[in-house]
Amino acid sequence: MVTMGRVTPHESSDPATLRAVAEQVAAEAAEHLRGLPAPRDGGVSTKSSPTDVVTESDASVEKFVRARLAALRPGEPVYGEEGSGDAATARWVVDPIDGTVNYLYGLPWYAISIAAVADGETVAGAIAEPAAGRLWSAGRGDGATCDGRPLAVATTTDLSQSLVGTGFAYRAERRARQARLVAEMLPQVRDVRRAGAAALDLCAVAAGWLDGYLEHGCSWWDWAAGTLIAREAGAVVHVAVPPGVDGLSGVAGPAGAQAGPDGGLGHDVTFAAAPGIAGELAALARRSGAAEV
Repeated sequence: MVTMGRVTPHESSDPATLRAVAEQVAAEAAEHLRGLPAPRDGGVSTKSSPTDVVTESDASVEKFVRARLAALRPGEPVYGEEGSGDAATARWVVDPIDGTVNYLYGLPWYAISIAAVADGETVAGAIAEPAAGRLWSAGRGDGATCDGRPLAVATTTDLSQSLVGTGFAYRAERRARQARLVAEMLPQVRDVRRAGAAALDLCAVAAGWLDGYLEHGCSWWDWAAGTLIAREAGAVVHVAVPPGVDGLSGVAGPAGAQAGPDGGLGHDVTFAAAPGIAGELAALARRSGAAEV
């Protein structure tokens, strides 16, 4: 576990400064979450469907993060999963607990995600894992790290030997379509993993623990920090344009990498992969019906 230095309030908006703020607040929020009572049945409600849960801890963590950002970056708008906000003017995009179902069940794969954005593009971000104590972060043009150690994506070039992460939506009818997509893709790759936290799946791509990741239906707060971490580690990344933000291509990759996916993956896809298999994985997803998910 890394203990970050203290950040004092000031107005600098360079990626290194914003990254330091994100790291500090994410680490503090993880400590805050570790001090909360375990979720109880009375502290759990649902949102978009009976399987889309939210706990009292989600609200508590987001309230904590908003207060800390207000102290360190006064006046900067926050767009968060539980407290909402204006996506078009957001400086900070926050997911207080990504992987809430894992958290509810006592599974350790959940995280707090904080991203700093400019005109809808992530310029810095940090993801803290309260259970494992890991802290992932990146700044635009400055690489990505886990607990201070530089990250690099896998060097694999064989799609058939690639481990691919995915996830599923909360509504039953869309889950069925996602299951069909995975069933079509599964025979063509080494295996598929569904861990239950999009932010950490993107970190897994950055670390080389996954060769690729594909999921439909993620919200901006799910991927805002994680896609920058993956991209700065060398991944080819394709995401949906954030709500209320116009003019973004949604496609980016490291310098010198092969071209990223060029559409046909679905309007709300999140995609990240090692450059050596990114094109083939995207083509496989398209052939398997990604656009219809």
